Amino acid sequence: MTFEKAHAAFIDLHLDSRTGERLSRLKRGHGHGELLFLNNVWWPLRGSFKDLHPEYEAHDWRGRSYFADFAWLSGIVKLIIEVKGFATHVRDMDRQKYCNELNRETFLHAMGFHVISFAYDDVEKRPELCITLLRMVLSRYQPGLAPVSRARFAEKEILRLAIQLVRPIRPKDVEQHFDIDHKTAVLMLKKLCTTGWLLPSLRRNGERVVGYELGQGVLDYFD
Repeated sequence: MTFEKAHAAFIDLHLDSRTGERLSRLKRGHGHGELLFLNNVWWPLRGSFKDLHPEYEAHDWRGRSYFADFAWLSGIVKLIIEVKGFATHVRDMDRQKYCNELNRETFLHAMGFHVISFAYDDVEKRPELCITLLRMVLSRYQPGLAPVSRARFAEKEILRLAIQLVRPIRPKDVEQHFDIDHKTAVLMLKKLCTTGWLLPSLRRNGERVVGYELGQGVLDYFD
């Protein structure tokens, strides 16, 4: 099925199931930016709109209705996806709107939603980056997108840990994260060095490896 036919069926399905403000919001809120995200990012990655809800209604901390661009509801996972254009989300935002947006996202997180946002410019001009980042997010929640082997899973977890640390990762970090021995941690780090995803960080005299830095283009690993 082509994207156009699948998208038309997807929207018709939700139009038929809604009434009142939810129906009205879908008709006027599902615009160019949302369509571009589906066409450039979601469809190339997923090839389906299963479990995806456009213009999804939630409530903020004040009990007021809020419509997210999309919600992906798969099992116990509740993921909200926003496509943010510079004009509507930065240039035209005053201090109170800014506070409200941050409070809403924090409240939604407390209610069990994970909130992620994509810039319209990236969706339009750098969709491959958005696809990579979205794949990284979904692979944390959906078995079908998870690594196919324990070794692959361990490698991805090490790279995620290295990104989170914002400093050279050490064997001790891997030992504690996986509860494994020092020798195994070193071997895992060295393996990632052979592929270029990690680079050894040496002491000033260049004689001893004291950690491992991220290699260039490390996000490509998650493709």
